[in-house]
Amino acid sequence: MVKRLLKSSKISWHSSFYAPGFYLLLGLSCISVTFIVLQATSFAQVFVAVLFLIIFCSLLIYKFPQYWHLIAIFLGVVITLCFINQRINELKIGEPIRIYSDQVKVSDNFFYGEGKLEKNKVLISGTANKSFEKELNKYHAIYLVNYKAKVETIMPATNPGEFDYQKYYRSKKIRKRVKLESYQIYPRQITIFDWVHMLRKFLMDYFEKMPQYTRFFASEMVLAQNPSADNKALLNSYRDLGIIHLLSISGLHVSLYILGIMWLGTMMKRTEEEVILCCVAFLIIEILLSNFQAGFVRASLSYFWSVFFNRKKIMISSGDKLGIVVLSHLIFNPLLFLNSGAILSYLLVFGLEISKNFGKIKQNIVLNSLVTPILLNNFYRINFLTVVYNFLIVPIFNFILLPLTFIVVFSFWCLPAIVKLSEPIFKGLADLTNFIADKQWGLVTFGQIDWLQTIFLLVVTVFLIILPKHKILKLKLRSIIVGAYVSMFFLIHFPLKGQVSFIDVGQGDSILITTPLNRKTYLIDTGGKLNFGKKKREPQLNRITLPFLYAQGIDHLDGVFLSHQDADHIGDLKALLDQIPVKKLYFARGLTENQSFMKKINGHLKDVQLVPLLAGDRVKTKDLSFDVVYPFKPGLGKNEDSLSLTFKLANKRWLFTGDLGREGEKEILNHYHLQVDYFKLGHHGSKTSSDPDFLKQLNPQLVFISSGRNNRFGHPHQETLKTLKDLSIPYLNTQDSGTITWNYSPFRGETITTFYKGNTK
Repeated sequence: MVKRLLKSSKISWHSSFYAPGFYLLLGLSCISVTFIVLQATSFAQVFVAVLFLIIFCSLLIYKFPQYWHLIAIFLGVVITLCFINQRINELKIGEPIRIYSDQVKVSDNFFYGEGKLEKNKVLISGTANKSFEKELNKYHAIYLVNYKAKVETIMPATNPGEFDYQKYYRSKKIRKRVKLESYQIYPRQITIFDWVHMLRKFLMDYFEKMPQYTRFFASEMVLAQNPSADNKALLNSYRDLGIIHLLSISGLHVSLYILGIMWLGTMMKRTEEEVILCCVAFLIIEILLSNFQAGFVRASLSYFWSVFFNRKKIMISSGDKLGIVVLSHLIFNPLLFLNSGAILSYLLVFGLEISKNFGKIKQNIVLNSLVTPILLNNFYRINFLTVVYNFLIVPIFNFILLPLTFIVVFSFWCLPAIVKLSEPIFKGLADLTNFIADKQWGLVTFGQIDWLQTIFLLVVTVFLIILPKHKILKLKLRSIIVGAYVSMFFLIHFPLKGQVSFIDVGQGDSILITTPLNRKTYLIDTGGKLNFGKKKREPQLNRITLPFLYAQGIDHLDGVFLSHQDADHIGDLKALLDQIPVKKLYFARGLTENQSFMKKINGHLKDVQLVPLLAGDRVKTKDLSFDVVYPFKPGLGKNEDSLSLTFKLANKRWLFTGDLGREGEKEILNHYHLQVDYFKLGHHGSKTSSDPDFLKQLNPQLVFISSGRNNRFGHPHQETLKTLKDLSIPYLNTQDSGTITWNYSPFRGETITTFYKGNTK
């Protein structure tokens, strides 16, 4: 088709077809299309993406009018593929679910991972019976049949700043979660297409025999996966130092792999064709083993196309080669740019292309400037010393860690003792990385910039890099960039609005209170997971509350109020104190007699001021005063001892009572004549709280409920909801709305917003 079009247009294949700029612009146009179809969720986002598409297409047609047929074909193909991948296929529950041993993990008689139901990839989970793990490891591929299961749509993020698992799994073409209640196992006959899964499982078991840090680096470099939650701290250290890209097998590693294979080929006196075939075969196998990791696929495609152009003696610019790589990658995976890792990978390569004439130090600064907007939009924290850390650590990684990793991988089977050499080296470098990261040198909690700010900074930064040497214009652009970053920083850290935010921590409580301008920050409870098993879990604060705070540029708290001892209220207190400076802890008098509470704070007694409170006490600050209305006597932190607070913001009275029951509510009634505008229902909407007389006296205009979805307690209870209905009191529930935020401003009054709106695009 393409050849016919070219022939009819009388165009020279080797000249104008590879004219500089064509494929780069075409690639950018197709990227714009994917954002319009797959990611834009508002009119403004669609408008901006369409604007970019119009700009790129206009440039294409202006420079290459003879190729409008080809442009239309590519755009049509990408649009069609996007819509095909956007479509949600109905699951046929009852059909066999195919699973592979490398895609499922078994832990504490529970399994979870990925499976395939007909043509649909799904997440699966369930109880692992006695034969499950044995059969899975024996056959490597099995069917689950005659099963009973619940099917759920994967939830999106329900809090600002929280990682969006729905978007992540959507990029892997997974939309549904299947929770299996019962099933039977049927072995699947192994086919030639299953060898990759068997090889991955073999390598996973092989690496599992290695000690912790050797296993970590081997798994990351070969399989592109973290083998254990024990390495989370090390991963966070790499991220905080801005060197996480070293653990993502990408262009750097592809270059090293190719150099290694070429060196071996030279030593073995192989021909150039044989070496190239070995490189291509190795990269294809590694693409499969790394589960199509975006950065590695990009770098491998770049090598494949380079080989093709060299063999055909076709001259093409590096920018257009990047465009061709993008096009081929998008045709293979239209959902590519749902993944922030893919965006960063391509943006870095684009940065290398437009800064290829710069010196090494200047180029590193340029690359960091280019990716900073994406990092701030997705991770909220940046390290200004990243350039320094890269110069220090990249050589160590390239010449020590990576070669040693592959020496261990290839020799461990016959020389297990080699890990006695490798493990101290890996551990020493990991400890050094953790030590530097713990010092937080250069690390700044900037806060989250929105999508429009991200695009603006990217565009201005690109123009600054690619414009010719025009000192006055470049100075103006630098001033715009610096001014934009400073303005954004001050608007985030000195906000015009204050807030009361009910964070969606599931079945628990955590409420953030901030004041405008010279911001003060307070937290009522930390939330925490009720653990009914023996296994230790990662604090949910790490995936919910901390990102929520970091997204707002909050890196310390002026005070934390603790209602009582229950895990769903203060279970994550230790994790909070370990990671965020807290000036004062406020709690009901007597809680320090509770040994469980003291265990949480023992390591921080020198860092934080303890302030016990009873009814009648007042916590007064310049902008805000908290009045304590309960308890009236010391206690050990049970529900009936819940610290209860009232305060006023923007002439609106608030009341929080923790898990206080009806008896405690009546005591408050007897001592105080309270009327409030907003009230957080006690005990997550339990019928043991929210006495009708108490609610009548309070007469709130709106109440808030913090409860988990499908919680085992049935909160909020129907009796409580009936009481609210009878008294004509409206309510909002984090169960339905995700994070609920009440904002107030000296300039714009008050607003209430809910984060989760059921968007599934």
